[in-house]
Amino acid sequence: MDMHTVVVGTSGTTAQDVIAVARGNARVELSAAAVDALAAAREIVDALAAKPEPVYGVSTGFGALASRHISQDLRAQLQRNIVRSHAAGMGPRVEREVVRALMFLRLKTVASGHTGVRPEVAQTMADVLNAGITPVVHEYGSLGCSGDLAPLSHCALTLMGEGDAEGPDGTVRPAGELLAAHGITPVELREKEGLALLNGTDGMLGMLVMALADLKSLYTSADITAALSLEALLGTDKVLAPELHAIRPHPGQGVSADNMLRVLAGSGLTGHHQDDAPRVQDAYSVRCAPQVNGAGRDTLDYAAVVAARELASAVDNPVVLPDGRVESNGNFHGAPVAYVLDFLAIVAADLGSITERRTDRLLDKNRSHGLPPFLADDAGVDSGLMIAQYTQAALVSEMKRLAAPASADSIPSSAMQEDHVSMGWSAARKLRTAVDNLARIVAVELYAATRAVELRAAGGLTPAPASQAAIDALRAAGVQGPGPDRFLAPDLAAADAFVRAGKLVEAVEPVTGPLA
Repeated sequence: MDMHTVVVGTSGTTAQDVIAVARGNARVELSAAAVDALAAAREIVDALAAKPEPVYGVSTGFGALASRHISQDLRAQLQRNIVRSHAAGMGPRVEREVVRALMFLRLKTVASGHTGVRPEVAQTMADVLNAGITPVVHEYGSLGCSGDLAPLSHCALTLMGEGDAEGPDGTVRPAGELLAAHGITPVELREKEGLALLNGTDGMLGMLVMALADLKSLYTSADITAALSLEALLGTDKVLAPELHAIRPHPGQGVSADNMLRVLAGSGLTGHHQDDAPRVQDAYSVRCAPQVNGAGRDTLDYAAVVAARELASAVDNPVVLPDGRVESNGNFHGAPVAYVLDFLAIVAADLGSITERRTDRLLDKNRSHGLPPFLADDAGVDSGLMIAQYTQAALVSEMKRLAAPASADSIPSSAMQEDHVSMGWSAARKLRTAVDNLARIVAVELYAATRAVELRAAGGLTPAPASQAAIDALRAAGVQGPGPDRFLAPDLAAADAFVRAGKLVEAVEPVTGPLA
């Protein structure tokens, strides 16, 4: 468990810090500069609140109700009411790591000094994170515009000591009880603070940051499994030559080709088909692996640029500007984040698709160049990996459905005031499912390819040293090799855990050197 401290300043945060807080339970502290910025912005809001002129979010209603001027005696109630009414989520709970990312990223914007929230509210947000208290947030309730409203409202409700939350022991209790047990005083919201706690892209951004980290690891694993399949199919590694990729200089393509070439270095299996006249070239799923994997890598790089910009942003409406103005804006719109979340679902689906095609080729005696049908021990008596490919195909089919863009949809809300929304939260939720599925798809190829390479080795051909290292590590992790039929689900689950934990990359890098 990572218990280092993340200091939140005024200029945003990093992807590494988001993951440290969301997944590693890192402690959170406010910098002195952030506390000063919070106090300075609050002075501006307090001055505006004392004036008779209405200011949106400070002394007015919200959304389609913004035309009503709210008297001072009702403003605390107004802020409480927006949190209570907007905490309207439904459906299953979202994951703890998502809620922690959501809370931390909202604190990041609050600490910028552009929201007008008091320092003590920001400190309470940090205290709740540090206590390991996780608000109960539900699957549905965000349209990805005016912020991830319902999810953020459930978090704000916890700060008020209302609603339900999960304690560090995993038990769900009334939030007020949990705050009291950890010596945290519930906040009493003042002008603008309720609105400021709800108005951000924090949920979709947190899920983007974590998906990028997971996909980066999976893309490296997929380069390795593609190399193993090429080797098992007696393919040629000549298509991976750097000079071929230099004349089509997409960066990701070159990286994937280099990864595969290093995995295959020293193989005694590659290139044999050059003596087989009917097979002049390998199939696309083998020959074009660097092009497909590489295009996905380039899409990840673009999405990381968008994430970095959003991590440096202060997303709220209205915002407090350095010159003292409090201005309404549209920066809460989730379109930039929603688009890349959908892009990533598309490339993940395509990576899953090409991965499954190689697995199917390994199992088909008419296309596997001498491997037994379905890699079975005694074909006919044994079914081998036939149904492992069914499972992989079912996952790929779902991936294709998940690739349909959420960001192309919009349902108007708030009496047509909020008439175009991003659906970025929905894009993020389906991407999480896609990332989970992709890990399983890569694991099935790993399972099939390592078995196929071992069968080639039994026939007298020597695998690449990196391939052998992958096989040895997988077998040490409890995933069995060739043999008669057995209960297959535990092997597939163990292979999935092996890939998901980055163990495949760890296994080959002592041989290949660091892979990108």
